[in-house]
Amino acid sequence: MSRVLITAGASGIGRAMAEAFAVAGFDIWVTDVSDAALAECPTGWKTTCADASDEAAMASLFDELKSQWGGLDVLCANAGIAGPTNAITDVDLADWQRCVSVNLEGAFLATKYAAPLMQEAGTGSIVYTSSTAGIYGYPNRGPYAAAKWAIIGLMKTVAMELGPKGIRANAICPGAVEGPRMEGVLEREAQIKSMTRDEVYQGYASGTSMLSFVTAEDIANMAVFLGSDKARLVSGQVIAVDGHTENPDPKI
Repeated sequence: MSRVLITAGASGIGRAMAEAFAVAGFDIWVTDVSDAALAECPTGWKTTCADASDEAAMASLFDELKSQWGGLDVLCANAGIAGPTNAITDVDLADWQRCVSVNLEGAFLATKYAAPLMQEAGTGSIVYTSSTAGIYGYPNRGPYAAAKWAIIGLMKTVAMELGPKGIRANAICPGAVEGPRMEGVLEREAQIKSMTRDEVYQGYASGTSMLSFVTAEDIANMAVFLGSDKARLVSGQVIAVDGHTENPDPKI
């Protein structure tokens, strides 16, 4: 039985990943900051309440994981927050630091503690959740875009460092994903641009060649592929799951 750890795995994209890996026959371990969300996970999953950007919490998590599982086959470094939706001149430093901490430092810490377990086995797959904001930039989302670009740099470096030891690393870049987080972004952008929520939504959709948002399940399916032996020589790649984003700024 293969083993996967998914940070921020109790809701949203992370929950979809966990469900997809479960269908693929993996043992599931998820972390999240929400006890309520963790309580709604299936009884067969292992769960830990932990902030991905807290090193003490992550070190404790991996100690427990090694004790119970003995190793790890796939890491989905998925934890992230949207951060502020503001022009760069209006972003508070504290908001910037929190966004970068969760999105980037969370990915770093998960990698730091997962890598030794994978190195012992001589195999493993690390899947990072980046964003199309990490490819194109993202107006009014400076902290988020900066962190997601940095995740790609981290992934490329990890792929180089750990590849000779049998460990692969890749980054998924979701486009606009249907769900509560994106709804918050749509509402805030609507206020900034004096538009309706629906106008902003249609602007995002029309900025893709397939004229559509993507779903959490679309992202999860790619994560399962990257975690599987079918992707045994796929490493160091930035893979957009976005319906082909032509322009990250809504077209109106």
